[in-house]
Amino acid sequence: MSIEKVLKEYLDHFPDDKIGIELIKKSAIFAEEAHKNQKRANGEEYFIHLLETAYRLAEWKLDAESISAGFLHDTIEDCKITKEELEKTFGLEVTFLVEGVTKISSLKYKEDEAGIESLRKMILAISHDLRVIFVKLADRLHNMQTLNFVNPNKQKRIALETIEIYAPLAYRLGMQGVAGELEDLAFPYAYPDKYKWLSQNIKETYEERMKYLSSVEPFIKNQLEKAQISPVLINYRAKRLYSLYRKLMRYDMNLEQIYDLVALRIIVNSIEECYLILGIIHQLWPPMPGKIKDYIALPKPNGYRSLHTTVFCLDNKPTEFQIRTKDMHEEAEHGSAAAWLYASQKHTRNRSRNSADSKEIYWIKQLKEWQNQFPGSKEFVEALKIDFFSDRIFVLTPKGKVIDLPAGSTPVDFAYRVHTDIGNSCIGAKINDKIVPLDHKIQSGDVVEVLTQKSKKPSKDWISFVQTNYAKKKIKSSVSKTIALPKKIEYKIICHGRVGLLKDISAIFSRNHMRIFSAQTMGVDPILTIKIITDFMDKDKAEGIMIKIKKIDGVRGVNYKID
Repeated sequence: MSIEKVLKEYLDHFPDDKIGIELIKKSAIFAEEAHKNQKRANGEEYFIHLLETAYRLAEWKLDAESISAGFLHDTIEDCKITKEELEKTFGLEVTFLVEGVTKISSLKYKEDEAGIESLRKMILAISHDLRVIFVKLADRLHNMQTLNFVNPNKQKRIALETIEIYAPLAYRLGMQGVAGELEDLAFPYAYPDKYKWLSQNIKETYEERMKYLSSVEPFIKNQLEKAQISPVLINYRAKRLYSLYRKLMRYDMNLEQIYDLVALRIIVNSIEECYLILGIIHQLWPPMPGKIKDYIALPKPNGYRSLHTTVFCLDNKPTEFQIRTKDMHEEAEHGSAAAWLYASQKHTRNRSRNSADSKEIYWIKQLKEWQNQFPGSKEFVEALKIDFFSDRIFVLTPKGKVIDLPAGSTPVDFAYRVHTDIGNSCIGAKINDKIVPLDHKIQSGDVVEVLTQKSKKPSKDWISFVQTNYAKKKIKSSVSKTIALPKKIEYKIICHGRVGLLKDISAIFSRNHMRIFSAQTMGVDPILTIKIITDFMDKDKAEGIMIKIKKIDGVRGVNYKID
């Protein structure tokens, strides 16, 4: 790999972009100098990794800024180059992309099923621009190709992260080929026993399957020529190992239930030819029931389009055919920023399902049109900006756990989301190691640390700035428990009944500014018992009131108790 090869690939797509070529050259020279004397685990110069990353980005038809970021993506993290230095040398856009990749690289993967989807969403949310994801995928692809040189203790973690996080992201971006490549590279390290079992069980038939496919390819080509159809390309493949493993999981690991171990792909110029070829194949060989899939009329959620059919082909062997146009093939293999993230949006809160879907479908169509007509244009680059997560933020605990919160959330919302006790005892917070006020608005990608104190109780003032209803509810509950309810005093008065007696007793409380909550008369004339419940001020005042009541005409005795 060389810088000349990267430049040639870029020029194939953008032959007149002299400014872009200069930017790529400049970033390559800068990166090579910055990483001078650094070696990879396999002993290669570190710059080889950057060349491989940049070449992938050029191959995917990305713009000069993305390729430049591919060269520079490790400079902040590994070379102590400052953000300010990058901005001064390469501008805001390239620096933004590099910084985004650096943030993603700092995220910690954990085998937590509940947190995996949140981590995927967080990567998208903190990227703000899909080009950040593309740079990271290109970086990860080359890292996986050299994973055998990495410390064995790290191999499994990196492989699982690749299968759980980066391959699904590639699928959502419509990058089927990239996703499959990542999975196959990770499979031996993530699940070594299962990989070994599968390899051993299909190893004996692999050469036979390839030989069989090589005999089908000229036969179908000849049949298409008779129908005056000239395919752009016919190729064949054995099913990817990890894809096969996932499928076997659904069939109790029974290989006899898998019918697409062998597949041929036919690439043509038009949609009309796709359907014509499907008809020809079905005339030649009977299709398997339920194995005809029209992803052209009804594309997959990630935008994938193709015709699939499995037929009893030569020697009555089940064989899958995939038929698609050149544009469909390009999108399926290398991806289109247009086909992405649809599945995640089904879970976005507080949005109408129909309006959300229609908005996304329109956006996907618009992106496809821009990418096909104006690859690398300003309109296309602007359209790569992500705003689907504008109503959510994804932040990290100091231990790397992802917390999903509404936009506008504060450290107090975060604290209660982690645990009620942490929220109740919160006295302060750090965002990215800097002290912030408790009403500070958290941003996606922030690392939030809550400072606590055992004796601390929530403040009712927090209710005015917290965002989540859960935090408000917990604050109200805790505050109501800590506020002492006012004490009351009950007077029990034994007396001879007479007209105006209760009025005289009430007047004493009124003159001392004490509220009467209730007054109850019991007994039979002439001896009555009057119970009066009123505010409790203090014991001396209670004694004074009792003495005054005793002096009232008709009162024979008074006592009181404090509740």
